[in-house]
This record gives sequence, C-alpha cells and structure tokens, in this order.
Amino acid sequence: MSETAGYMRFFPYDQPYENQREAMDRIYNSLHRGQDVLFEGACGTGKTLSSLVPALEIAREQDKTVVITTNVHQQMRQFVAEARAITREESIRAVVFKGKASMCHIDVGYEECQALRDNTRAVVDAERDREQLERRQRELLAESQDGDGSAADARSAVMDELEAIEDRLEDLEEQTVCDYYRNNLTQNTDDFFGWLFEDVRTPEEIYDYAERQQFCGYELLKEGLEGVDLVVCNYHHLLDATIREQFFRWLGRDPDDIIAVFDEAHNVEDAAREHATRTCSERTFDAALDEVADADDPRAEDAANVLSAFHRALVETYEESVGFGDREGIDNTWSDVSIANEDRKDDLTLAFLQRYSGRGIEDDLEAAMKLGRKLDEQYEEAYREGETATRTECQTLQAAGFISAWMAEGSAEGLYPVVAVTRDAGTDEVYGRAELYSCLPRQVTGTLFDEISATVLMSATIQPFEVTENVLGLEDAVTMGYGLGFPAENRRTYAVETPPLFSSDRDDPAVQETVTETIHDAVRMTPGNTLAFFPNYGEASRYADRLVSRSDRTLYLDEPGQSVEELRQQFVADDGAVLCTSLWGTLAEGVSFDGDDANTVLVVGVPYPHLDDRAEAVQDAYDVAFDGTDTGWRYAVEIPTIRKTRQALGRVIRSPEEVGVRALLDRRYSRRAKPDLGKYSVNGIFPHEEREELIDIDPEKLKFSMLNFYGGHDAYDGDPPTP
Repeated sequence: MSETAGYMRFFPYDQPYENQREAMDRIYNSLHRGQDVLFEGACGTGKTLSSLVPALEIAREQDKTVVITTNVHQQMRQFVAEARAITREESIRAVVFKGKASMCHIDVGYEECQALRDNTRAVVDAERDREQLERRQRELLAESQDGDGSAADARSAVMDELEAIEDRLEDLEEQTVCDYYRNNLTQNTDDFFGWLFEDVRTPEEIYDYAERQQFCGYELLKEGLEGVDLVVCNYHHLLDATIREQFFRWLGRDPDDIIAVFDEAHNVEDAAREHATRTCSERTFDAALDEVADADDPRAEDAANVLSAFHRALVETYEESVGFGDREGIDNTWSDVSIANEDRKDDLTLAFLQRYSGRGIEDDLEAAMKLGRKLDEQYEEAYREGETATRTECQTLQAAGFISAWMAEGSAEGLYPVVAVTRDAGTDEVYGRAELYSCLPRQVTGTLFDEISATVLMSATIQPFEVTENVLGLEDAVTMGYGLGFPAENRRTYAVETPPLFSSDRDDPAVQETVTETIHDAVRMTPGNTLAFFPNYGEASRYADRLVSRSDRTLYLDEPGQSVEELRQQFVADDGAVLCTSLWGTLAEGVSFDGDDANTVLVVGVPYPHLDDRAEAVQDAYDVAFDGTDTGWRYAVEIPTIRKTRQALGRVIRSPEEVGVRALLDRRYSRRAKPDLGKYSVNGIFPHEEREELIDIDPEKLKFSMLNFYGGHDAYDGDPPTP
C-alpha cells in the first residue's frame, strides 16, 4: 500500500521508523479480518501510531469507533499529542474522556449527580411546558376574542394544564438542582461543540472552558461522544462492565462497532483483577445496622439478624488472627489476615455460619435486599425534594449485596476470600474488611474481547505471547514483536555478575560493598544522569545513603508520598545526577527520559514482589486454570517481575540518535548463572533478541567497558573519568 493511500493518510510524520511500516500493515490486515493483535515494540519505537493509524483506517472503512486506552497518565498526554498531529493531516473527530469525579464543577458523587440531573431536567421540562402552554393560551384568547367559541373552551382546558404545571413547578423549586447542567439544557451550546472539535481538547481544557461558560463540561462531553472517530480514555471505561455499557451507549455504538487499543497492555492483568474484586468494610456493616435499627419496617429484624451475624464474624475473625503485638503494629494501610483453608470453608464463612441463627440465611438476605432497595428509593426521593443536602448511600443494600456474593461465589474458581485490617488515622481505631479477591483476570477481559470488533494490545513487555493470551482469555490472536530498531552500536546492555541479591543476603556487608562499588563505578563512568532502580524503596534508600559518602554527584531519592513529577523535573534538569527509586514505583514505566534526561539505567537485583497469601492464591489459581504445577509461579511472579525489569531498561534509548548503557546488577541475569543457580537464574525469561544482547561482565570490569563505550562515542565533555 503506497504512502499516499489507505491508512498512511493518518500518519502525521514524514517517514515511519524501521519496522513501523510493517507493523502498521500487519495490524491493518488483522483488524480487517476482525482479529485481536498482541503487539510488542521496544520503548520509543512508535507503537502508538503503529496501532492507531491502521485502526483509524479500518474504523473509517467499516463505520466503527476507535477507543485507545491506558492507565498511565503520561501516556494519556502522549495520545493527545499524537491525535493532534493526526488532525493536522486528516480530519478526525477525537475526544479525550475522563471520569466524572475529576470533571465535576460542584464536587458531588455519582448518586448525587444522577439525582441532580434528573431534578434539573424535570424543572427545565416543566418550565418549557409552561412556556408552551402560556403561548398557546394567548393564541386561544385572541381567537376567542375574535368570536371563535371553541377557542374559549380550548383555552379553559389549557389554563387547567397551566395551573397543574405551576403546582408542579412550585414543588420542583424546593428540590436541589445543578445550575451548570441547567445551563446545558437552556443555553446555546453550539459554540462549545465547535470549539471542542476544532482540536483535540484535554479534560483540563474542557473543564476550564466549561467553567468560564458555567456549563457542565462532563455532560456536554457525553453528548459530544456520539459519532466520533477516536476516544482516548482510562482502562475502567472498558474493564468495568457497568461503565462500559454506559460508555458504548454514549458513543451510540454497539460493542461490535468498537476497535479497542490497549496501551501498556502488560498492566491489563492487574487492572482487570482490581475491577473484578469486591470489598465491604466493617464501617459499612456498622452503618447498615444503624440504618436497619432506625427503619420502621417488618423486614428490619431479619435484615439485622443476618447483617449482625456477618459483622460479628468479621470482627472475631481478624481479632483471633491479630495478636496484641501485631495489633500495635497495624498502620493506616490495609494488611491482609489469612483466612483460607485447604480442606474446608474459609474462617470468616465458618464463623458466620456458627454465629448465624434464624429462619435461613437466604431468606434473611432477601429481606435485607428488599429493605435496602426501599431505603435507597427513600434517600433518592429525599435528595430530589431538597430534604437532604447530599444523596445518602444505602449501606444496607451494599452490605447485603456483598454477603450474598460472598456466600454464593466465595468458593468459586479464581476467587480468593480475604480479610484485611487497618487503623483509622483520626480515631486510632483498628477495623477490618472482607474481600473477594479475583485471581483470574480473564473472567473480566475474556467477555470484553468476545464482545468488541477487535483489539490491539500493545506494550514494550507483552511477551511471552502465549502467557498473555491465556491470562487475558484471548483466542487465536495475531502476535508480532519488534525489538529496539535503533542502531545497536549506540547502546550496551550488561548483565553484571554482582552477588545475587536474595532477600537473605541483602544485609551481608560484603554483598552491600560490592553492589555499592559497582553502582558507584557506573555513575562515575556515565557522562550525564543515571537512573537506578531497586527491588523496593527500602533498598533504594539503603544504597542512596551508601552512595552519598563516596560520590560527588547530586543524588535524588524517590520516596513514597512525594511528588514524582517534581522529582523527575529536578532530576532531568540536572547534569550528572543519580536518581534512586523502586522498580515497583511510577518512574519505572510510562515515563520518558528522552535525550540527555538519562544516559545510564541500572536495575539492581531481581525485583520479585512480596509473596503474601494473596500472591500464593493467584499462583494456585493459575496452576488449576492452566493445568501445570509450575505455571502459577511462572505466570504470576516470574514473568511479571522480568516485565518490570524490561520496562525499567526502556527508560533510556528513546530515539535513533541517543547513546546509553543499560545494566542489570545481579548474577541471576547472567547466562553463566544457570549451571549453579538453576531455577533462580532469570536470563532465559527474557525474549530471545534481548537475551542475545545481554553481555555478561564481572563487576570490576564494568567501569572499563563503560569508559570505552562512552569514550568511543565522544560522549564526555572534556577529559574522560579515570577508572
């Protein structure tokens, strides 16, 4: 296909990168056949346009809408930039859609917003009816004055309707309305939509424009979605089944009219698991019991019976598991309490069954659900009528619904029952929650991929393809992978044989000294900034402290709770600095360090996640689902860990002109480790082309190799450092 025809009309730049043209052609052909695509491309090689350009062409040919989605804020900005570039070449209608919570001008929740919308529309409709009736009665009055007897009778009927409308408006005036949404309904919004589609507008721009005009930008955006060519959004618009149904309705599309492009698709697994997980806290049960106690309803006693039994069981379960010393150590983050049993029901279910006494759990839950629905309707009406300033959430409905799910689904395949505890930072009180944790993301994603026309899942680290297919529930996907197509002579990738940083060896002074000296050598030999990733924030802090005493470089430490973007800006503005962070933090992926922002990237250790009971449950679920004893470890731990490592390596070398070093500091990365480290060697988990690029090297030789590499590219400003 020539560059002047077909999908290339959507390509906004002069020439594609190497491999980009082939990728676009293969994706176009796959989407034309309605096939899903798994697409791996190295960081900085143009994956977004490789997927978006052919998707837009297919959408144009087949009257579909392209939805491109990510869970990384930095990537959202990149999508906007690419979409804007496309609009300069080919006219498309593109919208960037964000959730209501970030776009509401009066900061109300979903239920309140829904009630306000209904109230406001009812008021506006009544006012329009009154205006039409007043106009009609004036016309009939004139006709009757001209001698038309039937007009007088008709006017009398209209006046009766007017009186009824006035009474209705008098009632409606006492209800709460949204002035922003009222302006949407009563004022001319043509200028807004003209402005919206002149360019690709960010949610922040839409919010500001709407605020100046006193419109509800979120509701206007929903109205503007129908008929667009491209929508940029977050994962939850597709992964949450309820939101997805509404979203497609706003688009005016059926599921098979949607072509979805998932960016950073290696994150879809965790995101889908999060959307499928259900939780209910002790506070919700407390509020539900208070709610039931105040209800004048014959079903209240049965509802209280079942809710209180589960509530007491929850408290007893975590109190029996958390000793006094452990209780003192509980902070304001959620900590799991193990309740699963191999040969019987979980501890919470057993405690609930022991605590419950009554005519039947199902009957009592049905009574609680019916009572909850009644109370919810009352709360809705009270808010509509202006009797309450906020829309009350029905806790009984939430608590009863959760218990029903717990009893019906708690032992289902892929669901893991969990109890967790936390401490209220304000009251210092410890309280708990129950959770049905979803181990199998394909229970969410499989349905989505079956419904929509086709999907492109793209990432720099989506291999092994068969694992991604299994985990996400894809069938017969087209797979394609492209390595770093930039000049190989501009980079070096080392597997440095420092001692393996097993958790049991991290406190060994000799190990720490070797690792510190190797990091120091790499920093000294780098003609610019160095990124250093560690298995966790604790290790990052440890080695940052050790480096301070022996390096004259400016050192930045990423710590939980601080602004990552501010830290990144300070680091990239520096020259010759070191940034120490966790590989599980936000800087390891989706954040670009282009040009001279960073020259060397180090990954220190193999960053396995903390393996708690929840992680074990995921492994067990994968073992059962995919019929293999080692499948769980490979799918749930080993491969995701190496994907994290590969993501971190991709922070440097983002264009053909860039020069840089990528180093893995841990003997487990070396191919020479296999004979004596056995299953602990991770070299074989890397894709073949990346494995071939890894150069095994002794720690003491790294500084000489880096000096030769950077010196050979004239990268040093002045005399090179002395090894």
